[in-house]
Amino acid sequence: MTASPAPDAREAERAFRPRAARATSVGDLAAAAAERGVRCDVAGTASARVTGVCMDSRAALPGDLYAAVPGANRHGADFSAQAAAAGATAILTDAGGLDRARSAGLPVLVVDSVRDAVGELAALVYGTDDAAPRLFGVTGTNGKTTTTYFIRSLLRALGETTGLIGTIEIVAGDTRIPSVLTTPEAPQLHALLARMRESGVGAAAMEVSSHSIDYRRVAGLRFAVSGFTNLTQDHLDLHGGMDEYFHAKARLFEAGRSRRAVVTVDDAWGRRMAAASGAETWTLATADAPDEGSADWRVRGIGADGLGHRFELHGPDGAILRARTGLPGLFNVSNAALAVLMVHAGGAGLGDLQAALDAADPLTVSVPGRMQVVCERPAGIVDFAHNPDALERAIDAVRGAHPDARVIVVFGATGQRDATKRPVMGAVAARRADVVIVTDDDPHDEEPAGIRAAVLRGAADAIAAEGLSSTVVEEHPRARAIAAAAAIARPEDTVLVAGRGHEVWQEVRGVNLPLDDRVELRDALAARGFATIADPSDSAAGGARE
Repeated sequence: MTASPAPDAREAERAFRPRAARATSVGDLAAAAAERGVRCDVAGTASARVTGVCMDSRAALPGDLYAAVPGANRHGADFSAQAAAAGATAILTDAGGLDRARSAGLPVLVVDSVRDAVGELAALVYGTDDAAPRLFGVTGTNGKTTTTYFIRSLLRALGETTGLIGTIEIVAGDTRIPSVLTTPEAPQLHALLARMRESGVGAAAMEVSSHSIDYRRVAGLRFAVSGFTNLTQDHLDLHGGMDEYFHAKARLFEAGRSRRAVVTVDDAWGRRMAAASGAETWTLATADAPDEGSADWRVRGIGADGLGHRFELHGPDGAILRARTGLPGLFNVSNAALAVLMVHAGGAGLGDLQAALDAADPLTVSVPGRMQVVCERPAGIVDFAHNPDALERAIDAVRGAHPDARVIVVFGATGQRDATKRPVMGAVAARRADVVIVTDDDPHDEEPAGIRAAVLRGAADAIAAEGLSSTVVEEHPRARAIAAAAAIARPEDTVLVAGRGHEVWQEVRGVNLPLDDRVELRDALAARGFATIADPSDSAAGGARE
């Protein structure tokens, strides 16, 4: 059992940076920041030149503006000397950090809030704006990753050089950069966009989490098009309640941040998001919409096509787009429809879009750990579903047509996260699946048995109250639970391993243990003599969850 390797901080930071550095004087930077509404005072010489921005003193590179952010226990200004020794040429801090920053002997830019200011200053240093590359941002509880993969695939089918910023990987042109968070810090994002521009990237698709909005990681970015998938219970440990969670997401659609928006209005949260949007907004009703008549665009004519579906998008003035996705589940029809409309809102004409959809089948792109099939008979599927709504949709999506087919689901709940969803997920699994195997997800520093007990309690309560016939068992560790599912699977059954998707490390009490659900499920089914599907992308990327 070994921990995942941690990259050198400076090496990881350098991976985001453009090859050619622009130099900006501290004085010019302060003046330009003021024009953007950021009050910025200079303490010390204004002639020092800045070529980059960094928020981690351990990762500072020569020429950097070190952004010293106040923390819960220490102020970032305490590490100013370390940043200076690494070659930083100036420090950005607030009034509370000014004296400590000055002790490093570098000029200091003083702002009211470092987190509020650092994105705009990074945009100035790296010369990023909303023109190159065009940014397509996707937010919502579920579907962000798949939608960004669809967008990127469709843009490539239209002949664009593309980028991708997300949970699984970051891609700048043909270069892959390991993803540490769903969204990197603001200075890294601006550096990355400058690097993409150097590589000729014309458009990039990006996941935008509520964390990234709350923590100002997307500050200073201007999105050509932003899209909204859905809003269901998740991350309430951070936001406190659904209203707060909604307002975090809604900030992506402010007029100064997004030029256009495409909002899925399948429920009250989507309709509320469309009403709150300050951008030019198109509304989309998809497979689950109870009243599609009021939406600008509507999904119609859904029909099964292999594991996936064909569908039509009907819009204003009789416009129709015909598309298909090979990914299972009606929720992937919703994700695909959103991707198509976002690319259209970004400037692609209807004729060009239809030609690309017909010629390249771009909405059948493989997304690691998202409805990923590792065996066809029995169906062995790995998905990232880690909240009640996603779990319900995933189980429904994989249920086979054979009258004797069973769905066997293996899942757990994450430690040190929203505990209220644990019994809810147990109840969902008991209602939707035939066999439920409750195991561990990422316990983090929490006792795994307590997490499992909460999930099991929800399942047991639902069975008792509703007279359900599902079987619920507890098995751990996770690899043994997956093997147990494979051991009882018949050819007509489906085994769904949910919750971790593409992740290749399981965190238990501060130690990252190697664990890939795709590999475990494939090996367990192969050991029983079933023919499995190899995928070279397995274990290639294991980004962190937010």
